[in-house]
Amino acid sequence: MTKIFVILIFALCVEAVGVVFLSKGLKQIGEVQSISAREIGRIIGKGATNPSVLLGVVLEAAFFGALLYLLSQRDVSLIWPLTALGFLITALAAKFILKEEVTVLRWAGVLLIVIGASLVSYSEKAKEKPAPPPATTVNPIER
Repeated sequence: MTKIFVILIFALCVEAVGVVFLSKGLKQIGEVQSISAREIGRIIGKGATNPSVLLGVVLEAAFFGALLYLLSQRDVSLIWPLTALGFLITALAAKFILKEEVTVLRWAGVLLIVIGASLVSYSEKAKEKPAPPPATTVNPIER
């Protein structure tokens, strides 16, 4: 189980940094001016050549690969809720890399998410405890 959590935390860090680079790159590209084929083409073209967007896409793809591995090893009902820990890592990355202001209310929301993920993790540990061996009865005839 420790190996799964190490891979998950690493993958969530990769994902958080990927999201930060995507955000940075999209801000460099600029806002969408209108919904038209020309404007969409402009955004796609700029995104396909923006180093921050490209790095973000690569990191997100790495996260997805790790997620596929994790889902092949454990129940989706454990892994998917634990990906919510990514909210904490992403908020920290946004604060320290992008210098975003993260309000107390946002931190409270992240805390609630982490508490929920902890409950999911706890339920998995409770499930892993070995059951006591079944009581054996001695057949009186075998004595």
